[in-house]
Amino acid sequence: MIQTVEALSPHVGLTLDGQRVMILDQSQLPNREIYLELNGLEEMCEAIVALRVRGAPAIGIFAGYGVYVLARQLPQQETVERNLIALCEQAGKLAAARPTAVNLSWAVARMLDCGRAASGQGWEAVLSALREECLAIHRQDIAMCRSIAEYGLSLVKDGDRVLTHCNAGPLATSRYGTALGPILLGQEKGIRLKVFADETRPLLQGARLTSYELHRAGVDVTLICDNMASMVMKNGWVQACFVGCDRVAANGDAANKIGTSGVAILAKHYGIPFYVLGPTSTIDLNCPTGNDIPIEERDPEEIRTMWYREPMAPAGVKCFNPAFDVTDHSLIAGIVTEKGICRAPYTQSLAALFQ
Repeated sequence: MIQTVEALSPHVGLTLDGQRVMILDQSQLPNREIYLELNGLEEMCEAIVALRVRGAPAIGIFAGYGVYVLARQLPQQETVERNLIALCEQAGKLAAARPTAVNLSWAVARMLDCGRAASGQGWEAVLSALREECLAIHRQDIAMCRSIAEYGLSLVKDGDRVLTHCNAGPLATSRYGTALGPILLGQEKGIRLKVFADETRPLLQGARLTSYELHRAGVDVTLICDNMASMVMKNGWVQACFVGCDRVAANGDAANKIGTSGVAILAKHYGIPFYVLGPTSTIDLNCPTGNDIPIEERDPEEIRTMWYREPMAPAGVKCFNPAFDVTDHSLIAGIVTEKGICRAPYTQSLAALFQ
């Protein structure tokens, strides 16, 4: 298990000397558990782009630690003002590594604001403040996940079957996760929920990560291909859908892993409630609708060749590979946050969270 400051989580944290960020490389799961120690900007950005660390809240936690580690490397003899300018430049590049998940830019902005607030007391004071802030981001995520899990658990009962898409468990956050939080908390409380986990093409986060987490926790989990969701819903085997989110617009439109909107449409057709679970840090009130959420487009080779011994598509064939899609607010039965469950109209209920 990874040794972090105060052992906050087993998969992301700070080395005891505070000079490196440590992560469990999620791109190697489930076959290998490999930990990485990162201290350079380029390798931090690469870890985000290559999904070595992934999940909106986990990326935010990682970014908080990353900004602190980068700040420690700036010259002590330089002025605070020059160091802050250099740190802002590096942090900006870190924030740009993935555009869709708002937690990344949120955590970076929070760290920079913290550094500026302490700048009048000297660089050592800035470093001390940044260290406390990145730990606070992590601790608060743990508390948020527990609260989200409690609220989500109120939506289901013992024996219910839940369908989930992508991975929104502890690996994507800190401990309980968001979409998987109610399931794992229920397991602790003796409330047994059964799960259908979509494999989640093309990067297989459901197959590689969700089934890995739930199986290890003793949860009754059944892995299905993405195009099997309609059948299990039609058969009456699903009582609720729980998914995470990378950004929620002010009107309740929610961006999540590609394929999520299709699950929501199916759930609506079969009369199954579809819930989005995430901390308030994923809510972007400055983003009016889902049309305003930037959608990352990834390498076509993830479709053509990844996971295969040889290519499964003709060389040179065009590919469209968006990492996320946006689920319309009209398809969402509730948005579960650490402050409670928001219902339509979301323009009112989401705004009320910040009042």
